[in-house]
Amino acid sequence: MAYIINLTTRSDNRGNLTVIEKEIVPFEIKRIFYIYGVDNSTRGGHRHKTTLQAAICLHGSCIVSNNDGIAKEDFLLDHPNKCLILETRDWHTMHHFSPDAVLLVMASTHFDPADYIYEPYN
Repeated sequence: MAYIINLTTRSDNRGNLTVIEKEIVPFEIKRIFYIYGVDNSTRGGHRHKTTLQAAICLHGSCIVSNNDGIAKEDFLLDHPNKCLILETRDWHTMHHFSPDAVLLVMASTHFDPADYIYEPYN
């Protein structure tokens, strides 16, 4: 099942610094992309055969709805220190993006259309 990691953030009067290191994300990052300027659309609607992902809403907020075939859960990503880990069994959608949302996603593999499973669990 998907789960949240709270990223360590250092704050002082100059601002905040959040670091993502190898020990934090449970896979080697091979691809990074970000989603922004989303209207009322729902994004995602799939799971992966081999890809693991880590999602952080760097600005604004969005909801990630997840179904691992056993349990369903919604995750509110509304702070840049929240990192959602999505495993291969996690069929997910992203929705309710705030107008200013920027969702950063790190993936364990390069893009491969054959890695996607679009059929939701029953």
